[in-house]
Amino acid sequence: MTPTNRPVINQIEDAVKDVPGWSPVDQLFALFCLAYSTADLEGDILEVGSWCGRSSVALGLAAKLSGTGVVHCVDLFPDRDDWSRNEDGSYSLQVQIDGRKYGGYCEQTVWADAFEQGIAPVYAKCPSLMHAFNETVSKCGVDSVVFPFRGDLVSFRRSKPRGMRCRMAFLDGDHGYTAVCQDIAQVEELLVPGGWICFDDAFSGYTGVDRAIQEKILGNPHFELGHQLTRKFFVAKRRLAVNGLT
Repeated sequence: MTPTNRPVINQIEDAVKDVPGWSPVDQLFALFCLAYSTADLEGDILEVGSWCGRSSVALGLAAKLSGTGVVHCVDLFPDRDDWSRNEDGSYSLQVQIDGRKYGGYCEQTVWADAFEQGIAPVYAKCPSLMHAFNETVSKCGVDSVVFPFRGDLVSFRRSKPRGMRCRMAFLDGDHGYTAVCQDIAQVEELLVPGGWICFDDAFSGYTGVDRAIQEKILGNPHFELGHQLTRKFFVAKRRLAVNGLT
């Protein structure tokens, strides 16, 4: 993807038109704008839950055009055989990475219709999600700034330098309450003052996401400027000290 004088939203639309995913172009543009606007802050951009790379492209374009930082995309990147059907017809997954097992969508499972209409067709075309992701970011020309990591946030942080920081985080991983709370705890430690968190699928039917935001973000003195934009909730880490906290 080469920078041009074409509107960025049109560049994003063209880039992701054939990439499976659920975020519409206007929301991807909002992600781009937020990531681009944080270019004056230290740190990288973090994405949790990347799927085939649809939102990763928008974040990668922001990093590339701003010339600052890179995008770390943390996902279990499950293969088709890692998914299993539950007794109620919904789906969960279990992935083994470097001898360790990771569960996903166990508390908030994936509804059967969502799996069969949005997930199964991806595996029909490409059994390896990691391959699909790499193909997307390469085709869109952001592979120089977008880097996938197969695992969860805990293992990701373990693999990085202790002082790593991020200026923006997009959370779109496991939507279960426990999983979202764990992601918030990890991101809060990584996020620089003035940096932003964006939650996908907030207040749109996922009770785990909603409850985690209500309990861990709303009313938390470390955060400010929380606002809902369609299905996404944005909140900033407070820049100034509050009762000795930063």
